[in-house]
Amino acid sequence: MVDFDVVDLGPTDHVSVGETASDFTRPLVTDEGWEDRSFADAAGSPTVLVFTTMAGAFLAEYTLTELWDRGIGVGESTAIDDGATRTESAADSGTLTALADATVLAVSISSPYELAPFLREHDLPYGVFSDPSNAVAESYGVVHDLDGMTGVAEPRPAIFVLDGDRTIEYAWVATEWPDFPDYDELEAVLDDR
Repeated sequence: MVDFDVVDLGPTDHVSVGETASDFTRPLVTDEGWEDRSFADAAGSPTVLVFTTMAGAFLAEYTLTELWDRGIGVGESTAIDDGATRTESAADSGTLTALADATVLAVSISSPYELAPFLREHDLPYGVFSDPSNAVAESYGVVHDLDGMTGVAEPRPAIFVLDGDRTIEYAWVATEWPDFPDYDELEAVLDDR
C-alpha cells in the first residue's frame, strides 16, 4: 500500500443536481490521438463526466479502470485484454445494460502527449479532455490546489451524470484527497434512468 497523507480539501461551491453543465472546447484525447471537440458534441445521453488527476497518478488510473471494469461506458468496444474483450466480461457479469450505453468523458490537466499513452497503456477507450489551464474545473467548481507545486492546480476528483441536455442528474465531489466515489451508487443511478 502506498503511504500518503489524507488531505482535507475543504468546502467547494461546485455545480449541482438540476443545473445545466457548461459547455467547453478542449483537445479530446483518445488512445489514437486528439482533436479539438466541444463537450456538447462529444456528450451522449447519459454522460458520465469524470474530473480526475494528472495522467500517471494512481487516482486517474484507478478511477477510469474501475469504471471500465464495471462495464460503464463500454458500448460495443472491443478492447482486448488477455484475449477476451472487457465488453464480454461485462456481459458475463450481467452489467451490459444501461451502464454500457453511457458516454464516459474525463477532464485532466495533462497534455495530449501524456494522455494518449496513458490511455493506451491501460486499454481505456474513453475520451479525456486535456485542460492544462484547469479552467474547466474552475467553471465546475472542482479545483484542487496542489501542495508543494506553487501555481499548479488540478481538478479534485469528481463525477457528474448528465442527461442529453447536459442537466446534472448526479454529482459526487471529493472532500478529501485521496477520495473515491461510491461506484455502486453510480451504477444504481445509471441503472435507474
